[in-house]
Amino acid sequence: MSPVEGGPAWLFCPGDRPDRFAKAAQRADVVILDLEDAVAPDRKDEARRAVAEALGTGLDPARTVVRVNAAGTAEHARDVEALRDVEAVGDVEAVGDAGRPRVMLPKAEDPREVLALAGFEVVVLIETPLGVERAGGLVAAHGVVGAMWGADDLVAGLGGTGSRWPDGRYRDVARFARARVLVAAKAHGRFALDAVHLDIDDADGLRAECEDAVASGFDGTVAIHPAQVPVIRAAYAPSPERVRWARELLAAAESEGGVFRFEGRMVDGPIIAQAHRIVSAARSPGPTRP
Repeated sequence: MSPVEGGPAWLFCPGDRPDRFAKAAQRADVVILDLEDAVAPDRKDEARRAVAEALGTGLDPARTVVRVNAAGTAEHARDVEALRDVEAVGDVEAVGDAGRPRVMLPKAEDPREVLALAGFEVVVLIETPLGVERAGGLVAAHGVVGAMWGADDLVAGLGGTGSRWPDGRYRDVARFARARVLVAAKAHGRFALDAVHLDIDDADGLRAECEDAVASGFDGTVAIHPAQVPVIRAAYAPSPERVRWARELLAAAESEGGVFRFEGRMVDGPIIAQAHRIVSAARSPGPTRP
């Protein structure tokens, strides 16, 4: 899956709410149908049936991911069994040779958990102390296409009481996990997704986190509410001034050799690479920031 083609705004949707599937697909770039935290234990079977039916009858497999329950649980085994029976409708090449939907593996901790999902493309959700410790091995596992991190399960696993300061900023341990997963993902050629922003009404805080995510190298951010989607898209779209700078810098680079000066700043290979990324983002579908 290419996050550039799919888009930066991913959205969780409860797996037991099929009435929301189509709406979520219309609003977001990629929809994550959730069989884990968003579904009560007594509704897991109902959710599996709803997700399997939707995948087999029309949801775009290139823009749909299923978050299964954590490995080692009975629900995980049932999730995987149900998904192995699904042949997604649409572009089979977009979901791998098996034609199966992509999966997100929560609380990923052991590369063997990924290997057990042979036949699926996997997004590992790294959100436990052991998962963060093993991030490199997890993202390197065969079948992994991307990685996401999570703060609150991590802090709970550490015995903590909150991932953020009262002003909304992440505490250092969460920032460490965020950076660890990002670096591991990019070191192994995978895409990286930033964590959810639980305060739905805090658009300014979400925007700031997304702008930092873009600058740091994340490929997308996951929303928990449709209202967050336009904020994410706008933050990931480069501003016209930034696009102008990148295009003019690249034009200057064609006539310059090695290191050169542009608008008072030294430019070398890494700066040119950043300019290419800005221009590429500007060419992708989506709005441009004012």
